[in-house]
Amino acid sequence: MKVPYAVQWVLSLIFIVQMYLVMVVLAVVFLIPMLLSKRWAMRACHTYCAWVIWTARWIIGLKTQVRGTVPTGQVMVAAKHQSFFDIIIIFGCLPRPKFIMKKELMWAPILGQYAYRLGCVPVDRGGRAEAVTRMLADVQSGRALPGQLCIYPQGTRVAPGVQLPYKKGTAILYKALNQPCVPTACNVGVLWPKRGIYRARGTAVVEFLDPIAPGMDEGPFMARLEDQIETRSDALMAEAGFEQN
Repeated sequence: MKVPYAVQWVLSLIFIVQMYLVMVVLAVVFLIPMLLSKRWAMRACHTYCAWVIWTARWIIGLKTQVRGTVPTGQVMVAAKHQSFFDIIIIFGCLPRPKFIMKKELMWAPILGQYAYRLGCVPVDRGGRAEAVTRMLADVQSGRALPGQLCIYPQGTRVAPGVQLPYKKGTAILYKALNQPCVPTACNVGVLWPKRGIYRARGTAVVEFLDPIAPGMDEGPFMARLEDQIETRSDALMAEAGFEQN
């Protein structure tokens, strides 16, 4: 169904307002259980992701689709990052996700407390090696729940069509964890941009690609990871109507 731009913009605004209001409500409702158990923190966040995905479909006509085999064991998920919505989709479908995230976000109201309870790893830009050491120590001591460690190899949101290098921190984690790495592509930024109010109708796709087994050297690993993610993301974006310059 074709909707006038102005109508879609207003619907997008309504969607965004309710999305953040529900975030606050759920954060308060789950606050005490979350403080008592990390599993309640995970349940709260999964509930929120399900709500955002459902309301995106019915308010703004933005559907979601997850392709490939969703990882359920202890793996590293290295994903293309284009907007807030790809975080929602990835978190919503993984059973025990935790993210490498900017240190400043741990001080954010609501978000920071939940991120801490989920076992997310705060890092300074350029301080990833220290974060790996701390994370591994937490896992070995039993403080961190096992699960899927999610990292964005480019370190930030990258708009469709923009080229940004992949950072070595991903290879450091890959070597230190000695776990499979699951490259993950998406087209989300075509429909839910990095900035602005407008959200387009269509299907936002996140695709889990074939895992890369542990043991590769840094150079070949990074080359393979970037090629798989970028090639498949370009194809998904073209599928959503994006034209490369």
